Amino acid sequence: MKMRFLAVCTALAAATALTGCGQLAGSGGGSEKVTLWLMKGSASDDFIAKFTADFEKQHPGVDLDVKIQEWKGIGDKVNAVLAGTGKDGADVIEVGNTQVAQYVETGGLSELTLEGLREWGSKDWLRGLSDPGSVNGAQYGVPWYAANRVVIYNKDLFANAGIKTEPRTRQEWISATQKLDKGDQQGIYLPGQNWYVLAGFVWDEGGELAVETSGQWVGALDDEKALAGMEFYKQLQALGDGPKDADEETPPQSGVFARGQVAQIIATPGQVAEIEAANPALKGKLGYFPIPGKAADKPGAVLTGGSDLIIPEKTKNRRQAVAVITALVSEKWQTELARTMSYVPNKTTLAHVVEGNDGATAMALGAAQGRATPKSARWAEVEAKNPIKPFMTAVLGGQDPRQAAKAASDTVSKVLSSDR
Repeated sequence: MKMRFLAVCTALAAATALTGCGQLAGSGGGSEKVTLWLMKGSASDDFIAKFTADFEKQHPGVDLDVKIQEWKGIGDKVNAVLAGTGKDGADVIEVGNTQVAQYVETGGLSELTLEGLREWGSKDWLRGLSDPGSVNGAQYGVPWYAANRVVIYNKDLFANAGIKTEPRTRQEWISATQKLDKGDQQGIYLPGQNWYVLAGFVWDEGGELAVETSGQWVGALDDEKALAGMEFYKQLQALGDGPKDADEETPPQSGVFARGQVAQIIATPGQVAEIEAANPALKGKLGYFPIPGKAADKPGAVLTGGSDLIIPEKTKNRRQAVAVITALVSEKWQTELARTMSYVPNKTTLAHVVEGNDGATAMALGAAQGRATPKSARWAEVEAKNPIKPFMTAVLGGQDPRQAAKAASDTVSKVLSSDR
């Protein structure tokens, strides 16, 4: 239900540390338990402990129970909660930002369009988090945090090549990478099937992976703009020895980079810890910059990863659930989470809170141009089948790009239009 009272109460509560509109707990004398599901690895134990203690202090009578969930098999567990058939309930659930559409289709997800969007700072939300959380104009997922790929580079190799400034445009990037690609040294290690990176190049050209027309999703990789994105990928990939028929995990690119003869990889900053563990000599010698765009005034588009927060329709603690989200997306806890976990905050206006963390700062700059995968509830099935990878390998191997793209687009269309 979306009674006007709830929206007004939420707004007043947020403005008064959520003490307005009466106590958020039930009318009884005991504590009322509110259950929050967070995914394993999303927040540190210390963050969870501090957040829980502070929330319960601000909301007397509420017992916040944070339960950590594994990503494996989480879809079935969330669907059971939404259907009211699970043995374990939840009032607020963290989900992957691109998972919201499939939960909306399944049913049982609460619409939050009227629930304090102004207080949550919706006008400044990162597009890559907010767009997939909105279906048919209604907001179901509230952005929590983001992460995205940047360029990780070897400072010594850049200096040896006479490159004094980080490239800001595609042309500068290609020129620098050409200088770095010499002898046994790779200018960049870019595997042929890193479709996450390709997506950003496609978006920069104005293309799409798939488009919705009259309620029907169809693949769009054979569009001229998408093909231009693939052509740039091919140009960049040729400046290294990355395999044409494998992705960034085969072999793990962090291990390849750690050998010291690769100038750049495209990855999340978190991979630096793996690189330094494999080769301690690289500690302090790695830098970051956003994936360059076509012009210097803004970075290139990136695929935004991260999480949204949802509320099941069947919760018996809706006001308390809204209060939990209000706290989690507040500047105080967004700052704490971003600094603790090296994430990008959910709003562009909070990008400054990660200053001093070079990796997170580079991510935040890129996140402003972040996008998400198509909002089809069946996109996960496309990723499982993934016709994009063989399309990329075919093009890199010299096959006709249009023919390969048409075959991939047809498969995407078939998957997105199929009945379950």
